[in-house]
This record gives sequence, C-alpha cells and structure tokens, in this order.
Amino acid sequence: MFAKIKCAGLLGIEGYLADVETNVASGLPGFSLTGALSPETKEAQFRVWNALKNCGYEPAPRKVTTNLSPSDIRKDGTYWDLPIAVSVLSALEVLPAAAAKKARTMAFFGELGLDGTIKPIRGILPLSFTISQAGISELAVPIDNAPEASLVPGMKIHAMRHLTDVISLLSEDRSSFVFQPSPGFPGDAPAGKGGADFSDIHGQGYLKRAAEIAVSGRHNILFSGPAGTGKTMIATRMPTIMPDLTREEDIELSKMYSICGLLPKGSALLSKRPLRKPHHGISPAAFAGGGPNVMPGEMSLASSGILFLDELPLFPRAVLETMRQPMEERKITVSRMKGSYTYPADFQLVAAMNNCACGFYPDRKKCSCSPAQIRAYNGRLSKPLLERIDICAEASPISYEEFLKKDAGPAESSVSIKARVIHVFDIQRERFRDDPGILYNSRMGVREIEKYCVLGKAEEALMKEIYAKRGLSGRTYHKVLKVARTIADMTDCPSIEKEHLLEAVELRSIEDRLFSTAVGGREI
Repeated sequence: MFAKIKCAGLLGIEGYLADVETNVASGLPGFSLTGALSPETKEAQFRVWNALKNCGYEPAPRKVTTNLSPSDIRKDGTYWDLPIAVSVLSALEVLPAAAAKKARTMAFFGELGLDGTIKPIRGILPLSFTISQAGISELAVPIDNAPEASLVPGMKIHAMRHLTDVISLLSEDRSSFVFQPSPGFPGDAPAGKGGADFSDIHGQGYLKRAAEIAVSGRHNILFSGPAGTGKTMIATRMPTIMPDLTREEDIELSKMYSICGLLPKGSALLSKRPLRKPHHGISPAAFAGGGPNVMPGEMSLASSGILFLDELPLFPRAVLETMRQPMEERKITVSRMKGSYTYPADFQLVAAMNNCACGFYPDRKKCSCSPAQIRAYNGRLSKPLLERIDICAEASPISYEEFLKKDAGPAESSVSIKARVIHVFDIQRERFRDDPGILYNSRMGVREIEKYCVLGKAEEALMKEIYAKRGLSGRTYHKVLKVARTIADMTDCPSIEKEHLLEAVELRSIEDRLFSTAVGGREI
C-alpha cells in the first residue's frame, strides 16, 4: 500500500513544498527513512514507531519505507514526525479509507513524544505560509503553535495535543479541535509597564538630539565619550522612539524569530522593534549567521530595529568587517556546504565606545593610558567601517545639577519624541513615493541625493570648503548631505540650509580624532 501526505520544509527563512511518501511491501519487517535527512530527522523512525505502539496502533510486521521528497534537499528539524506518522498509518491501512482521503487534503506539523504527545516546533509561521501558497487550507499543528499558524489568512487550524487527537480528527471530522483565537488576537507581546524611557536620562541634550536625528532618518550612529556618561542608556532607549512595526514588517520579522525559537512566550508575533545587544565575544558565525543548521545571526535578528554594539573597539575585527556589505545592501548571504541562504539584515547600527581602554580619557587625573595605548585602542576601528556610520556623537561628563535634575524641568518623554519622528517619517514617505525601495533619507543613492539634496550657492561654497579642509571621501560627503536632509526635514524646511550642513558636519567630528595622531583635537 502506498500513501502520500503534503508537507513543507525550511531553507533558511523560506519554505518549500515537500511530500512524505510511505510504501508498505512484503519482505523483511522494518521501518526505514530516506531523503537526505539530518540526524534529528532520521531519528523520527524511532519516535514515530514507538508513538504508534504506545497509542495502541500495533503496526503489522511489514517492510515500511518512508521517503521525504524532494530527496536532493537536506531535511532538518523534528516537525516531520507528525506527517510521517499520518503517512505510515495511511499506508498500513490503519486509517479508514475516508480518513486517509481527508489526510491527503491537509498538512501536518509536529514533533512526537514516545507516548504520542505532540510537542511544539520552531518555524511554524513560514511553514504555514508555504502550505497556504500551495492551496491547502487545513493544517494540524501542536496546540502551542496554533496561534502562530493562524496568522495565515484563510487557513483552518486544528490544535493537536496527542496523536490520538489526529486520528479522531481524520476519522470523525471533529470540530472541537479547530483553533479559535482569543480576544486581543494576534497575540501581541504584552507591553511592559514602567519600561525604559528617554525621560530617565538627565542632561546629555547633544546625544539625545543626535539619537533623534539618527532614528528620524534611519542613520547609523556611534556614541563616544568617557564611561558613565549615558551612552548605553540612550542607545537602549532608541527603539522607544521608533514608529511601530507595520503588519508586513511584523510578520516577516516574526518568521525569523519563529525559526530561532525566540518569539515571546504566549505571543504569535514579535510586535515590537527588536533591540539586539550581542556581547563583544560573539563569533563571526553567530553574528552574521550560520552554524550546523545555518540559522540567522544577530544582524538578521536586528532587522527593522536596533543592533547595539557596546564597547565597539572590543569586537574582533573579523566580526566588525562582516557588517560592511550588509550595511549597504540590507541583506546577508551565508554560504555553507548545505547551500546559500539569504537573510534580511535591515538593521540600524547603534554603537558606543569609550575614548580609551580604561574609559576615563580626557580626564588625565583618572586616565593612565599612554598616547600609544589610546591610539591603538581607537585604531581597532577601520576607516571603511566608520565611513558607513552616518553620525558620530561625543558625550561629555554630566554636571551634578544635571544628574540630580537641579535647575532643570522634567526630561522629555519617548512619546513626545516619537511623535516628531513619525512626522519626519511621513515627510520621507511622501518624498520617496515614486522611488521604489527607498523609505528613508539614509537609503538615498547618488541619483536621489542629486534630486533631493540640492544646495544653494552659499551652501555649495560651504561644503566645498569643508570637503577640502577635512579631506572628506565621496562616501562621507554623501553621508553629510543625507544627515543634513534629515535635519532639514525635522524643521519642515524644504531646502538644506547652512545651519543644517554645519550640524551634520559637527556630527562627524569624532572621525577626525580617531584617525589623527592627536586625540581629542590636541596632542596627548
């Protein structure tokens, strides 16, 4: 007897259609799996066979062969268990003919315990979308995965706890297993009370202004300055002033988090801009993506959100240099023996660093670093990498009055800053409505810069002088114009004025210090 069940597999974050085929024939009794299987998928033969026995379905002593097609694509994961079990039950004629026929119109995903329990899996969201695109409208999944799978429009989801539930569903067509979303669906992650807010930050108006400019135009930014001046506090609060995720962004981002098993517990969607904060001891594979199953890395997990690198010079050069191409193309391709996988890498880089290894420079009463040590510390960052960072803002020590809020009113909240950011986003959306692929000022190419960053005679003369005096590269020159365009948008100014250019240039002044024989603008 032969049986075939529709299924799907994962290649990176995208799904592909697959068939689970089972043939029962005469011969030496046994159960074998074929089809380019990973170790955990190959072990399904033991999980499935024992689950069938422990559920009371004693298979007849026959030669059973199950193939996962297409056989030239490596199969990973344990979500194949349930479709394998249904295919075997159909081929052994344990299922009635009507039930086996119904099984051919559905799809199944889930890991089986030896007692027949159906356990949750990773990646159900992209798998469900793949099944839907194949024209299948019914899907049986573990009960914990049902909210996530039901995000697919038009899909009827059956929430399963046990293999016997699947048999009952197919044999009796029971409606009690149909998943019914609860009020408040799609299960957004609950908003935390008393979370981080810009109102927590005392003083540092210059850094907060730089952060608002960066978020308004999606510009990469580097904070520099002595330890304890609020760089990390500002960086970790930047997601709170970013516009909310669109539905499309949320689903695409949630697909990646589903594959990695990182969706918030009890939530079908991520529902908020991610903030990824990898440690400087991270490996290049974990940062860019890879590993045995070629999973997305930190750059991909930070898509549509913030990738925060604290103590930037302490990251290995091999890790930092992997960012250069993704920062331009907003995607990363990971090539391994299994194949090539392309993941999104549309992150906004936010980095922080001290002026020296001890963190106290320029306070020579506390800093004991030699000039050579300071230059070596700053020299860990390559100029090509820094040229891909639009804004470099330097922090200054906080006064006693600022720290205790003396002689100052309450700090501005994230809500009010976010309202201004959304206004600037609306300006950019209108500007680039006829430029496909461009949403923010930071993404403008040369043609868009020439179209939207036109300078007057006075502004042209100013930029010519700055270009010659500071020895700007072509990339840095364009970065300055993009930032100036964002600053102009923040004041609802249709043209770029001199004050906008001067502020944009000032927001790159740290670059001169990092690549000069003097630090801080003077000899050490």
